[in-house]
Amino acid sequence: METGMLHLHSLLRWVILLLLLVGLFQAFNKKESIKSTSLWLMIAAHAMFLIGVYQFLAGRYGILNGLPEGVTSVMKDPVYRFYRVEHPLLMFVAIALITLARSKAKVLNYKNTGWLLLIALIFILVAIPWPFREVGAGRAWFPGM
Repeated sequence: METGMLHLHSLLRWVILLLLLVGLFQAFNKKESIKSTSLWLMIAAHAMFLIGVYQFLAGRYGILNGLPEGVTSVMKDPVYRFYRVEHPLLMFVAIALITLARSKAKVLNYKNTGWLLLIALIFILVAIPWPFREVGAGRAWFPGM
């Protein structure tokens, strides 16, 4: 089950990135369809969050699997620090920004929606475990590869 959840979590990143790019285009070009795009983006982001919480608790680097030697060793190890601190924190902030952007999109506040989505996109791009990250922290471009 852990592998399936990890693959689903990895696959959803592409859905969210695509919806974010579409949402940015719609917000900055003042398209009314931003209402539905922002809804689907928020649904995908919250589903990703729930899967991420499972991974955070029971995944390969999850809390239920124990700490390597204590809290200070987590901060010294770049892989543990990424998966237990940096990735969850940045993604939580990005999902909060996406949710806030959804509330702005409902009233067609295009400018604020666009900026919130742009900041969320930057946070997500920084927090994704790209293949070129430090050894052990990177993931493949597509799940199972």
